[in-house]
Amino acid sequence: MKVEGQCHCGAIAFEAQVEPGTTTVCHCTDCQTHSGSAFRANISAPAASFRLLRGEPRTYVKTAASGAKRLLAFCGNCGSPLYACAVEKPPSYSLRTGVLQQRHALGTPQREIWTRRRLPWVGLAGVGQSCDGQP
Repeated sequence: MKVEGQCHCGAIAFEAQVEPGTTTVCHCTDCQTHSGSAFRANISAPAASFRLLRGEPRTYVKTAASGAKRLLAFCGNCGSPLYACAVEKPPSYSLRTGVLQQRHALGTPQREIWTRRRLPWVGLAGVGQSCDGQP
């Protein structure tokens, strides 16, 4: 399925191909902090399908507790988080579902990760798979 995304102010736009029904919700503390919320919803897109249509995102390289590095992209104007990927030669992009125009057509998230960090008041209905940490 083709998806189109853009930041809140419209300065950055992109398109990619995703597989509906493959959304993941992450409850790790990094995602909570970076999203400003209790979790972050993402969907993976192969790098070959990702195309920046407008603008140039700002980036930040996050180092996880494991030592793994991820490049986080966001709009330098409005601050909207856009995607995450490997720092070099990413095989895929983890798109932030909130910036996708087709987010309602992606279906119910099928996986939750880092559930040991999930806030006690968060409950998601219909999620098929849960992982305490990184799968």
